[in-house]
Amino acid sequence: MGIKRYTANKDNTITNAFEENLTTRGTGSNMGASDVLEVFSIYGQSFSSGSTTGITQTQELSRILVEFPVSDIIADRISGHIPISGNVDFYLCMYNAKHGQTVPKYATYTVVPVSSSWEEGFGLDMENYQDLTNNQEGSNWIKRAGNNSWDTIGGTFLTASAGNNYGDRRKEVTLEKGTEDLKIDITDEVERWIKGTLASGGYPNYGLGIYLTASQEAYYSSSAGTFSKNNSIQNVSGATRSYYTKRFFSRTSQFFHKRPAVEARWDSSIKDNRGNVQYSSSLLNSSDNLNTLYLYNFVNGQLKNIPGVTGASEEIYVQLFSGSDSPTGSAVELVTTTDYTTVAVPTVITGGYVSTGIYSASFALTASTLPLTTVFDVWALDGGNKLGTQVFTGSSNPKVFKSSTENVPNSYVININNLKPSYNSNEIARFRVFTRLKDWNPTIYTKATSKVENYILDNMYFKINRTIDDEEIIPYGTGSTAPQANGVNGSYTRLSYDISGSYFDLDMSMLEPGYMYYTQIAYYDSNSYKQFNQTFNFKVDGDGY
Repeated sequence: MGIKRYTANKDNTITNAFEENLTTRGTGSNMGASDVLEVFSIYGQSFSSGSTTGITQTQELSRILVEFPVSDIIADRISGHIPISGNVDFYLCMYNAKHGQTVPKYATYTVVPVSSSWEEGFGLDMENYQDLTNNQEGSNWIKRAGNNSWDTIGGTFLTASAGNNYGDRRKEVTLEKGTEDLKIDITDEVERWIKGTLASGGYPNYGLGIYLTASQEAYYSSSAGTFSKNNSIQNVSGATRSYYTKRFFSRTSQFFHKRPAVEARWDSSIKDNRGNVQYSSSLLNSSDNLNTLYLYNFVNGQLKNIPGVTGASEEIYVQLFSGSDSPTGSAVELVTTTDYTTVAVPTVITGGYVSTGIYSASFALTASTLPLTTVFDVWALDGGNKLGTQVFTGSSNPKVFKSSTENVPNSYVININNLKPSYNSNEIARFRVFTRLKDWNPTIYTKATSKVENYILDNMYFKINRTIDDEEIIPYGTGSTAPQANGVNGSYTRLSYDISGSYFDLDMSMLEPGYMYYTQIAYYDSNSYKQFNQTFNFKVDGDGY
């Protein structure tokens, strides 16, 4: 699947900004039910007598609090829907909300874990700050929940000054234009939330704070320090100019795809060469000469581990045999310069665990004068010269690689041959992509007797757009200007392939029901990515059947 999103389960904006009278501050106000969140810093809109030197210009700030359902991430990891730690990246995704006020250019935002629990609240007023918590439910500039105060006004976070045992967890991102979305890697934070306790190397999930970096939050100096009487934050290195106003959509926004989310990204692609096994050739490099076969252990329609091979530390073994209908004779000797076969036992491939119920084995195969047309792969639980308990036998038809006498690049045509008109929002759908040569033009005879070859392109990627407004919902996840190695998390929309061709899985819960969407496919060829012209449309319905 490669990508899954977890929408925020609570968020709020807290502020010490002045109300319209420029006298009363909105420190007791709550904006937990507003459909936008905002960050700003205003310097010198009014004056204060809280300084030791007399009258000083004031500081007004707003900060965002946002929390995500880490329990759902843990449940998905346990069930195998997302990979283990190290094999998945997590990104914070906050989406820009357009407005008619000035936006701060070249503003740098701090993203940092909150160190105390807090309540969302029900406030809406972002103009006059009249929705006060009155020490009841909700958080604000001074209170984190009810009558419970923050350790430090403006929120308490895992920073070096917070006196915690977790270290300074701040990350920063600069938005040059001021209208960009905010997307930042928070993998370490999510993994620590999953661990949960300091003893386990983690910390509790209280969400994230988002605010301007200290040098851009407004200057303020007072002998009263942090707990000054006007609820300003001591910041002697702060800015003497204003940065306002950056707005993001909140979790209650009507715009489904703009709500704050943590996005899990990983390379879920499986490159199963069973449909395109080839003999080693001096025309190919070592990686292109390598074939990888997969075993999928389905039990009653569900992938389940083979007993005794349940994790990365366990191995499974494969031998190849010739034959017409079944394995016969002695095992085929393999190229022993790979990492999977040894000189001592050149007929045995050491394979391993990929994920729940999925196993793989890689090898290089040398062609004889008369190459075998069918090769059987026999999988077993025990290694050595003689394999033990056999668990699976498959077959493939190796090909001999040949160069071309024509200097004509191939062109391809694709089709999703199992596309349905609509999908339920609670299903994970598999899209099968059929690829053929564009100029294939059969005669009447070949059309009646030949099957169109399903070409397998090594690096194909998908994207998803909403049809009504062409909004890009899931972009191409290629990760770089050239294909990344298999397993690199940046390639989170790379297609898999097996004996039946290319495919990808899509979690329909990421798409808003009631709308049409389309997918497009791109592939890497001749040092660039190329997009197929075809679009494939489908609708997402509610979760009913």
